[in-house]
Amino acid sequence: MTDYRALFDIPASTAYFNAAQSGPLAIRTAEAGHAAFRNKMAPWRHTTNALFFDLPESVRAEAAKVFGAAADDIAIVPAASYGLATAARNIALKEGDEIVILDGQFPSNVYTWRALAKQTGAVIRTVSRAETQTWTDALLNAIGEKTALVACGALHWIDGGRIDLVAVSKAVKAQGAALVLDLTQSLGVMPFDLKAVDPDFVVAGAYKWMLGPYATGYLYVAPRHQQGVPLEENWINRSDAQDFTRLIDYRDTYAPGARRFDMGERANHQLLPAALESLRMLNEIGISEVARLCAATSSAIKTAVKPLGLHADIPDQAPHYLSLSLPEDAPSDLAGLLREQDVHASQRGPRLRISAHIYNTPEDVDRLVSALKAILG
Repeated sequence: MTDYRALFDIPASTAYFNAAQSGPLAIRTAEAGHAAFRNKMAPWRHTTNALFFDLPESVRAEAAKVFGAAADDIAIVPAASYGLATAARNIALKEGDEIVILDGQFPSNVYTWRALAKQTGAVIRTVSRAETQTWTDALLNAIGEKTALVACGALHWIDGGRIDLVAVSKAVKAQGAALVLDLTQSLGVMPFDLKAVDPDFVVAGAYKWMLGPYATGYLYVAPRHQQGVPLEENWINRSDAQDFTRLIDYRDTYAPGARRFDMGERANHQLLPAALESLRMLNEIGISEVARLCAATSSAIKTAVKPLGLHADIPDQAPHYLSLSLPEDAPSDLAGLLREQDVHASQRGPRLRISAHIYNTPEDVDRLVSALKAILG
C-alpha cells in the first residue's frame, strides 16, 4: 500500500481529522508555492504567455478531470461565493418562484439566494428533515411546480447526510428548474457523475478536500450557460488577450467556453502553481482511491468509538464525513480538549465532526480513540 502520509509534513504525534475545515498542503504543493514566490522575485525570467495563459490553462485542465468535465467548461474563481454569485447572475427568476435550499445550509449558499430573491420577488423555501429522514427524501418532497431553482451540495456540511444528486436532478428537470451545486465538501473525495447529474453550475473551493491553497476554487458552467454574463469584466477573459500589442483594440467578444467567468487576475502567479500540484496529486492517486481510503478510515472510527457512546446516526451519511452524536454529559469544549492532546476535529453543537483524508493512518485512529476515552471516561 502507498504511504500517503509521507506526502505530507504531518508530525507522527499529530492526528488531524479536520479536512472539512481546511486540508493541509502536501509537501510537493508547498514546494510549488515556495518556488512561485521565489519566481516573483525575478519576473523577467518568465515569459508572458507562461505566466498569464499557460499556467491557468494547466490548472483548468486538471480541475476538469476532478469534475469529469471538459477544460472549456471550467472557470477559475477565488471562492465558492464567487461561483454562486456568477450562477445567480445567470439564472432568470420571477416573482413567486421558489428557491429551494436546506435548513442549516452553509451561509455563502444562503446569502446569495436571499439577495436574488429580494431582487426578483422569488421566495426562499427552506427544507428541514425529520430525524430518521434522509436529506434526499426531504429535498425531493419539497420540489414542486413552483420550484425554479435548487441550491445544495452533495451532503449537508453540518451532519454529513448525503444527497442523491441524480434523483434530485431528475426532479428539478421535471419542473424545468435550475440546479446549482456547491461541492466544496465533496469534490475530490467523493465521486461525482457530472453527466448523470447535469447541473447548471457547480462550484468548489479547493482548500479543503482538494488540499489546495486558500482563495482558489473552480466553477463548472454547463455549455447551455456559457454565453452568459460574467460577474466582472476583465482584460484576460476577452478574445485574443494573448496579443499584448493590441490590448487597447477593445473587444466585445470573450475567450471560448467558461473562460468569460474567470475571476480578474485569474493567473495568480503565487497560488496557481500550488493549486496545480494539489490537483495533479489527486488525479494521480484517483478520486475513487481517495474515496475508498477515507471511507475505510471513517468505518474504523465508527466501530472504535461506539463503546464510548458516540454514534454515526445520521441517515445516509457520506462515507468521508463523520458526524458523531455525543453523550449528554460530553464537555462542550470537547474539540479543545482533543486539541490539547494533538488530536484535531470539529465540534458542531452536540456532535463531533471527524473528516479524515489520505494522510490519516491506523495510528491516528488509535490516538483519537485513546484521547476520547481519556476525556469521556
